[in-house]
Amino acid sequence: MIYAAYQAQADLLDPLRTMARLSRRMIETAMGGSAMAGLPLAGLATAGPGAGVVMRNMVAALEMFERFSLSHQRPAFGIDTVMVGNREVAVTEEVTASLPFGSLLHFKKDVEQPQPRVLVVAPLSGHFATLLQGTVKTLLPENDVYVTDWHNARDVPLNAGPFGFDDYVEHVIRFLEIVGPGAHALAVCQPCVQVLVATAVMSQQDNPATPHSITLMAGPVDTRISPTKVNELATSKPLDWFENNLIATVPPGFRGAGRRVYPGFVQVGAFMAMNMDRHVKAHVELFENLAMGEHEKAATSKNFYDEYFAVLDLAAEFYLETIRIVFQEHELPRGVLTYRGETVDLRAIRRTALLTVEGERDDICAVGQTVAAQDLCSSLRPHRKRHHMQAGVGHYGVFSGRRWQGQVYPLVRNHILAAD
Repeated sequence: MIYAAYQAQADLLDPLRTMARLSRRMIETAMGGSAMAGLPLAGLATAGPGAGVVMRNMVAALEMFERFSLSHQRPAFGIDTVMVGNREVAVTEEVTASLPFGSLLHFKKDVEQPQPRVLVVAPLSGHFATLLQGTVKTLLPENDVYVTDWHNARDVPLNAGPFGFDDYVEHVIRFLEIVGPGAHALAVCQPCVQVLVATAVMSQQDNPATPHSITLMAGPVDTRISPTKVNELATSKPLDWFENNLIATVPPGFRGAGRRVYPGFVQVGAFMAMNMDRHVKAHVELFENLAMGEHEKAATSKNFYDEYFAVLDLAAEFYLETIRIVFQEHELPRGVLTYRGETVDLRAIRRTALLTVEGERDDICAVGQTVAAQDLCSSLRPHRKRHHMQAGVGHYGVFSGRRWQGQVYPLVRNHILAAD
């Protein structure tokens, strides 16, 4: 019933949000502003100082109510051009392959010299791949970038079948084969485990598309190390508790009606609860910026939450198997994980260069959990392995923001070039 109740509430509030948007525009128009253009409010002097303050606060409150909702539609990456050297180059998003649960997206550029082909493996954890827009934008000038663009499970028909842990690994292998031999894989957060597994499986099979290098960024390779609140939650209940309390059925009206999913709205709610004070503070500041006409400051916060509140549902099989395999039974670091019935041996990885990256203040994947891959890939010679711990950043700072651009990415670039 949880999904039906959520959808009923969303359907009920949608008309109210529409009314709030229309009311805000009417007030802005009456005050001499331009709502459509997003310009600062004007004409306040004629209304009197007191009235102006009241009206600005009202407009800000209406916009806050209008904005406080979740979207289930994938936002645009919005990367139209990129600077390659001193030349601005057009970027075209091209779907290279489309499977029921995910597409391989290529950011195509017209450049003279071939660039390293990099597959960015996005997490499947309640958000769309567009959460990595900053990651992709940083990689694009010097790399030929592909991204795993995971689909919202509530939009995948039942006849597409289930999607579990092994299916995710199979998608990674398939996408690497499409990108072609000599490519590199960069995994952000959750898929660090699946990329390791895919690389080992491909190495065991002498697959020519085995990546030349993999970069694992803030991923739960061994969650027995320095457990975080996320890890403790996953181990505090038996698996059937998660199935009985967090899994819902997609209601009628969607292409995936009847499919069992872990709803994205539940995941985002859990993430927000972990840092509720920070989110409340951010929304208070957003209200103040809107009321004061600080539109540039407000735009930064609005852009972040537009992306953060765009959620997708996970297939129940994938969510429950991930809880069991990664967080409860720690199958990969214990050496007992299987893929399609065969034991995965990370010692098979002998030629793929490995870079692991962690954030000093990461409260989702703590320091030590990702670097564990270094010891697990025991057949790799030391010169093929490198680790970096980025000081002063949390989880998202590992792959987005100023320190990612200026301090982490140069290491990633050198790692890829050395293995290319």
